[in-house]
Amino acid sequence: MSGVSIDTFTVRVPLTLKRHGGRKLVIVPDAGGVPERPCATPDDTLLKALTRAYRWKRLLESGQVRSLNELAEAEKINPSYLSRIYRLTLLAPDIVEAILDGRQSRTLQLADLMDEMPVEWERQRRMLDIKNK
Repeated sequence: MSGVSIDTFTVRVPLTLKRHGGRKLVIVPDAGGVPERPCATPDDTLLKALTRAYRWKRLLESGQVRSLNELAEAEKINPSYLSRIYRLTLLAPDIVEAILDGRQSRTLQLADLMDEMPVEWERQRRMLDIKNK
């Protein structure tokens, strides 16, 4: 094998590992036509939180419970946590629809929705970089 030259090269792809809905995702830069999300995959954590928030809203509106504190006591959870999840009922309908369909950003996490989310729908869309249909 003398005289044979073997050339090698290294390909580096910048990527990020991020936890998403209890799973780890590989996030690649948005370049070269790489789709944001290869297929719509609803996030179980976000779905569960939305489900709880709207169930709690129905309980309050129907009069089955009189307050968030009473509800927290009945659910045996921290009132602060309940209030933060309950605020998901204030999300713009198109944002809720995107989450239900699995079309939200793959980096969106429940914590992003629970912390300092504006009540104005247009500000929510800008904050989450979601275009109104």
